[in-house]
Amino acid sequence: MAKLNFNKICRFVLFSTAVMNFLFHMDVNAQGAYPDRPIKLVVPYPPGGTTDLLARTLAPRLSEKLGQPILIENRAGAGGVIGSQVVTKSPADGYTLVFGSIASHGILPAIQTPPPYDPLKDFAPVSLVAITPNVLLANTSAPAKNVAELIALAKSQPGKLNFGSTSLGGSPHMSGELLKSQAKIQMVHVPYKGGAPMLVDLMGGQIQYAFDNLPSSIQHIRSGKVKALAVTTAKRWPHAPEIPTMAEAGLAGYESSAWFGLLAPGNTPKFIVELLNKHVSAILKQPEVEKIYLEQGAMPVGNSPEDFGRFIGAEMQKWKTVVNDTGVKLD
Repeated sequence: MAKLNFNKICRFVLFSTAVMNFLFHMDVNAQGAYPDRPIKLVVPYPPGGTTDLLARTLAPRLSEKLGQPILIENRAGAGGVIGSQVVTKSPADGYTLVFGSIASHGILPAIQTPPPYDPLKDFAPVSLVAITPNVLLANTSAPAKNVAELIALAKSQPGKLNFGSTSLGGSPHMSGELLKSQAKIQMVHVPYKGGAPMLVDLMGGQIQYAFDNLPSSIQHIRSGKVKALAVTTAKRWPHAPEIPTMAEAGLAGYESSAWFGLLAPGNTPKFIVELLNKHVSAILKQPEVEKIYLEQGAMPVGNSPEDFGRFIGAEMQKWKTVVNDTGVKLD
């Protein structure tokens, strides 16, 4: 009986080993097969805005690394929520990704009731791609030529001045709310569906002032089509040192920056997330890409999926606190 049991045990061990080897080789083969078809990258904002510009710089280089086309699909609406929701309903197989932002994955999910999705459960963070300052812009014929003049004008005409932003609840909008709060002024917020249509109205005089991400407006600033009054970072941006800061206008402690990152649907296999992260990190270190991003007003980052996840969690808490403090209504 003991001999029979020993033989059974030996056969079981041999069988189990064979099964494990088979599954291991299947897994290796599956990993080696990704990707074997085109990948869709959802940009949840219109063409021409900062998110779109940064994504279109990254996509062809990531495509070259992966050996498959990356097709960008602009799905704008609700501050990036609509396009992002599409990704949450996509298979978690690495063939649908999203180029998210501070609005779509940091602000709106933290303050909407009910939240449209959970950025940390419904998505698999891949990498923080870039950060950028926002910038306060003025139409070239607007009466206030700097932040101090704008604050004085707004105080003399409460609720008469307006400012545009790229979306309701986005970081440009929140930069404006922070200005109103710290300067104790009243201005009317005019939300747009992206940076491009907002800039058209600003240049055309339909709005007088606006907040935008620096990358999507830098070319218009340098061509003289709009005037930059201040960047929203604590210090002057190294690659646009001619633009003063809000602090220089007397708003000590004012600081607000935008960020952008690559995410996959939640439960995407770890090996796919790690493969994407490896390639994205390498791309962001390329001198050519760094030069392009810096010229656009963005600082390339690149970090681990775990660090990006922790960063998103901290941002959600930060902006939830800001909204509670300012009483901003987003509906």
